[in-house]
Amino acid sequence: MGDDESCTKPLKRWPVFYYGVGHMLNDITSACWFTYLLVFLTDIGLTPRDAAAVMLSGQIADAFGTIFSGELIDRFGHFKIWHGAGSLLVAISFSSVFGGCVLCKVLGTNTPITQTIGYSIFAAIFNIGWAACQVSHMSMVNCITLNPTSRVVLTSCRNAFTMVANLSLYAVALVVFNISKPRSSAGIKNQYRWIAYLSIFIGSCFVGIFLLGTKEPRLKHGIQEKVRLRIAWAYWFKKVLYYQVALLYVLTRLVTNVSQALLAFFVINDLQMAQSSKALIPAVIYICSFVVSIILQEIKWTGKRLKMYFTVGSILWIVSGSAILILPSRMHALMYLLSTTIGVANALMTVTCISMQSILVGEDLNGCAFVYGSLSFLDKVSCGLALFVLESYQNPSTILHSCNSLLGCPSITRYGLGLFPACCSLLAAIVTCTMNLHTTKLKALTEPLLA
Repeated sequence: MGDDESCTKPLKRWPVFYYGVGHMLNDITSACWFTYLLVFLTDIGLTPRDAAAVMLSGQIADAFGTIFSGELIDRFGHFKIWHGAGSLLVAISFSSVFGGCVLCKVLGTNTPITQTIGYSIFAAIFNIGWAACQVSHMSMVNCITLNPTSRVVLTSCRNAFTMVANLSLYAVALVVFNISKPRSSAGIKNQYRWIAYLSIFIGSCFVGIFLLGTKEPRLKHGIQEKVRLRIAWAYWFKKVLYYQVALLYVLTRLVTNVSQALLAFFVINDLQMAQSSKALIPAVIYICSFVVSIILQEIKWTGKRLKMYFTVGSILWIVSGSAILILPSRMHALMYLLSTTIGVANALMTVTCISMQSILVGEDLNGCAFVYGSLSFLDKVSCGLALFVLESYQNPSTILHSCNSLLGCPSITRYGLGLFPACCSLLAAIVTCTMNLHTTKLKALTEPLLA
């Protein structure tokens, strides 16, 4: 009983901090993956469809990796071991995703099909490690504490450091893009290789802090000692809330990931901005997201508040998406203003949506990894397919540069960045209205994170 009472008390600052930094390597490599992979592959000569095929292979590997990781973590536990092993695989494989084609060197040929297969192999390896790290880290939340407010705070802190990771990437990218001016495919590969190496170094430092500062959750150990029976998958499939949270999570990830992947194409090709905007515009988005994530940690959360804040984020994305659809290239400076609303919307939707997963799990800790794994499976497959379809029909940049329309020139990138996220946000807001979220009485943090 003493352990149960201690696990319902609000967490202090340092346990929250140590947990929050644990996903930094995943976050910084994921930001590089979604922001620059398609740009990198098309810059070195792959067609948009081949580049999208590489991303799709990684997303599918990630999807199945989350399912298997969730099942194995539920069966055997040991969150930190899975986290450490996944992080190691990410660090080793990620440099090859943005480096030279290893398969091309082995076979002695550099054909487009060989390049596509070669990059797809390392994309799949990278995403398998990424999945193991993600599922173990996300499912730890429910086993670290039973306090609902502390669970939201852990999620919010994790999201705040996601913003730190993204800002770190864009700072590195801004420096590299300004220093290096490549004129060949080899120069482009070297440019992105440096971005990958520096990202891995920064993320690995924070993974070390997490592994040293975070203890293996006691709640999971207690459950394995007291209850040997695991929760069957069918238990979750009988819950209406599972389908609601799953749909909400998929829609939220579609909004954030698809917009992030198409943003660099949009600012360079559609708005005809400088190359540095590939780093500056995303940086503004994540600065705003970081600030909002910090503010969200000081709120006492209820199910009603989660729904309300998520709906506000959805409305902001609908407004931003509508503006993107009509934004002409001569008014590209307004993109900085739109990026602030996108950043706020992303933080509101992400923090509240992931917190709804914790409400779904509740105290059913023996199946929490399956929940996170299954939802991530749906997320990865849907994002991969959406980006594959959008990239397959991408407009050539020469057509966009010759367009002189008073409003925004029509393009697949513009529709993918404006219309698609806006529609997903609208549907997500409708789903939120149908949800019935039950939370226990909440307590404030013993020490605010940034006190």
